[in-house]
Amino acid sequence: MSKVIAVNSGSSSLKFQLFDMPSEKVLTSGQAERIGQTMGAFTIKVNGEKKSMTLPLKDHKAAVELLLKELVDEKIVSSLDEIKGAGHRIVQGGPYFDQSVVVNDDVVNKVDELSELAPLHNPAHLVCYKAFKEALPNIGHVFVFDTAFHQTMGPESFLFPVPYDWYTQYKIRRYGAHGTSHWYVNRKAAEIMDKPVEKLNMITCHLGNGASITAIKNGKCINTSMGLTPLGGIMMGTRSGDIDPTVVFYMMEKLNCTPKEMDTFLNKRSGMLGVSGISSDARDIQAAVDKGDQRAILTTELYTNRVINVVGGYAMQLGHVDAMVFTAGLGENDAHTRERILKHLEEGMGLSIDYEKNNTIHGTEALISKPDSKVAVYIIPTNEELVIARDTVRLLGL
Repeated sequence: MSKVIAVNSGSSSLKFQLFDMPSEKVLTSGQAERIGQTMGAFTIKVNGEKKSMTLPLKDHKAAVELLLKELVDEKIVSSLDEIKGAGHRIVQGGPYFDQSVVVNDDVVNKVDELSELAPLHNPAHLVCYKAFKEALPNIGHVFVFDTAFHQTMGPESFLFPVPYDWYTQYKIRRYGAHGTSHWYVNRKAAEIMDKPVEKLNMITCHLGNGASITAIKNGKCINTSMGLTPLGGIMMGTRSGDIDPTVVFYMMEKLNCTPKEMDTFLNKRSGMLGVSGISSDARDIQAAVDKGDQRAILTTELYTNRVINVVGGYAMQLGHVDAMVFTAGLGENDAHTRERILKHLEEGMGLSIDYEKNNTIHGTEALISKPDSKVAVYIIPTNEELVIARDTVRLLGL
């Protein structure tokens, strides 16, 4: 039996789960939020109950130190020596990593080099890793990459139609994201269907505040919607997704704004928030839809249209689709979003959906298509932390 911690750090957050392996029992979970702000927040589950505190969290190192202290103080572990490995989610692995790896200096240097492609995430991942390494110097560490699953795409899918030397010299290409989530629900769906994943074509829809859609042929990614960074692809909570590049140049002149300011517009002030003027949260937008708010209605229509365009294109690329999976915050919990998308795909993909059942599913695993549907449609809660823990145990030989 080995205790392994799975770490998912963002630019100002740190989520964690402590597993007892190989039973895969979750001993505790929690998160630190608003790291680096005036006042941070920390939560941890103790005996199934959530313990919360509000306190300054200067940086990720402070969050890690608090987390490890709480594990001991709350007797979740008798000592930190019980923890045998740590797995870390890394957003950007570039062309270097097509699978999870044991961390060494070369791996750290490559992840640092790729910070240019994920400036909000990779630096934070490394700060968090170094804090864990300092606090737990005798354990092994594994990096699990969001981009790794997508490295099986062919150049016809990952290249952009720009000067080729941008790719050869500057690594400009489609990398995708949420790869760990897409990999997990793809395998889980195959398990539920009791069929070899190598013989299934699937479209997986990771729909959350950040969102991506992936085409998977015989267990391998052949296309995904996010691009060089998580800004590309479909419309999201605050991200624009794909737009005509001329919009950027035109609006920079109109607004007299810098590239950094434009980055903020596209990453943090667009998407559902930008179109609705209400919120980046689909629940708030749905409440406005129910009241007849026209911009909220437009937001849902635009979101639906962006999703079905990608799903439809992937269906053609795959040739046939055996299953479609919804996962992540909206995918797992928002019956309205699922229904709007599926109704637009019914005729083209031969779907037959039990919408009454769909309306009852919130965050649980379910098959919502009827037996006569040409494509099986599932809702499967994702579990990226479990994938991280499994890879950590496998690679460290625990």
